Amino acid sequence: MIRTLFTAAFLVLAGAAMAQADDALTLSGDLSQGGLVFGKAASGASVALNGKTLRTTADGRFIFGFGRDAAASATLTVTAADGGVTTRELEVAQREYRVQRIDGLPNRFVTPPDDVVARIRADAAAAAKARETDRSETDFDSGFRWPAIGIVSGVYGSQRVLNGEPRRPHFGIDIAAPQGTPVMAPADGVVTLVHPDMYFTGVTLFLDHGHGLSSAFLHLERVTVEEGQRVKQGEQIATVGSTGRSTGPHLDWRINWFAERLDPALLVPPMPREAAAD
Repeated sequence: MIRTLFTAAFLVLAGAAMAQADDALTLSGDLSQGGLVFGKAASGASVALNGKTLRTTADGRFIFGFGRDAAASATLTVTAADGGVTTRELEVAQREYRVQRIDGLPNRFVTPPDDVVARIRADAAAAAKARETDRSETDFDSGFRWPAIGIVSGVYGSQRVLNGEPRRPHFGIDIAAPQGTPVMAPADGVVTLVHPDMYFTGVTLFLDHGHGLSSAFLHLERVTVEEGQRVKQGEQIATVGSTGRSTGPHLDWRINWFAERLDPALLVPPMPREAAAD
């Protein structure tokens, strides 16, 4: 279930310019840091966010997302087929994130050794290439569901400061579950990356949902699909593991819109209560 956090009514509250929004332009989703927005303009229109042209469907649909530290405002520009230009100033809700400080750790636990730096860079390059995929298909139309059921042990945006040095924020949701628990496709998509052993994330799988939207599944035990394979929502794609730099069996599920890291929790309902009781 996708949470609709702003519609025409919300646009009225956002200010006078928003209140006068063209009926042909509609937006829904999460207008916040980590949020994904679904839009529709008139057929034949072109759309840009902060000057970046967005892919649109034949009937004018498009998506865009905001990263963890997105600015408080963004500019959406719609150019109609007849050349008319409409500009909307969007207010992006700011969020506070959990920060954990840990001091006194041995350096080997804070900074990777020099002999693995090249491996880490190669892993990052492979992941970045997969996230550049820009298919015209709108597999995200299937909606999203949890890829695994378990206890949420880590949340989007949280960050650790180790020995006074800020580390990269956590960009996904950690779902603690027993080793071998099935991992299901959260939405329709195409497998764009299967890696047997990345330094940080171990067995890693990427699934593309179209228009630059993708899911990543980290620390897996094994993958049950192949690169290039099309999968449907609810189809098994992997099993939960503890590979890479992991302290126990769990699934780290992440969502990107190209390079922007989004919050998966904004696309699904709360984790089923029975998971917390297990």
